[in-house]
Amino acid sequence: MPLARATHLSRRGLLAAGGALGLGAALAACGDDKGKDSGSGSAGKAGASGPWSFKDDRGTTVKLDKVPANIVAFTGVGAALYDYGIQVKGVFGPTRTTAGKADVQAGDMDISKVTVLGNAWGQFSIEKYASLAPDVLISTMFDDAGTLWYVPEESKKKIAQLAPSVGISVYDRQLTQSLQRMWDLAESLGADMKAAEVTGARKRFEDAAARLRAAAKAKPDITVMAGSASDQLFYVSGTNLSIDLEYFKALGVNFVEPPESAKKQGGGWFESLSWENVDKYKADIIMMDDRTSAIQPADITKATWKKLPAVKAGQVIARSPEPILSYDKCVPLLTNLAEALEKAKKVG
Repeated sequence: MPLARATHLSRRGLLAAGGALGLGAALAACGDDKGKDSGSGSAGKAGASGPWSFKDDRGTTVKLDKVPANIVAFTGVGAALYDYGIQVKGVFGPTRTTAGKADVQAGDMDISKVTVLGNAWGQFSIEKYASLAPDVLISTMFDDAGTLWYVPEESKKKIAQLAPSVGISVYDRQLTQSLQRMWDLAESLGADMKAAEVTGARKRFEDAAARLRAAAKAKPDITVMAGSASDQLFYVSGTNLSIDLEYFKALGVNFVEPPESAKKQGGGWFESLSWENVDKYKADIIMMDDRTSAIQPADITKATWKKLPAVKAGQVIARSPEPILSYDKCVPLLTNLAEALEKAKKVG
């Protein structure tokens, strides 16, 4: 479990309430134009088909008079829906890099065609949100309390006044469960789930899963460690709670498992190690957090890192702790790990 996620979750209870924002003008911006511009995605085409309802992973059923056209979503959710032909109007969360390019969590979305309400933790422009006349807000959830990811705690009530929300859980379950829930959501929004590119991606995912299972079975003694790097600390994730690691483990991958006592400070997600102790666990393959919030392997200068057997052997691959929940985007997660296992030598 990488730093960014745990820091965010723990900060929710500590953040001071933000300055009060006058919502009069913002609410007025919703006006009578709500839902008139259906956008370019399949949801717009399905908008005239009648009432829409969806039961999310909080057990909350959202009901609307028509299929949502003006959708605002966490960036990764927007990217997943895009792969299913649904174009969102606005996003919040890591969308643009400092170089102005699409963040890894934006997937194939054309970020020039969406309104970015906030690009970092704690950023969410309520005025911009209201101006989009949102029909629904969609985000993932990394806890069992129904906390919508990247929706600021201090302004969540104001945000909730503008549109209903849908939460898709990515907590303490396997990747396939969350993929199916995003599939269900996209289908409800009007996506063509029988399109060749959609069914083809699902078949590629199934094939990649079979490949990973076979690779893990052939190399049961190869150990894999999931890590994330910051300036001061190195984080080792346990397999429980994370949807990708839980799934890979179910397929037979042999992961390094920090004890529960060591993961206490990381909310049960991960153990924090000083760089001096980065060699605490012996691993043959290291999977490293690919998000922009983490230091990437090529930029790690710590001598202790460079001495790790897996690093010296070139057995370091990328990991996406927040997978884009479309089958197309999850295929590489499986194939990259399968290939690494197939080629791996015992070095740890």
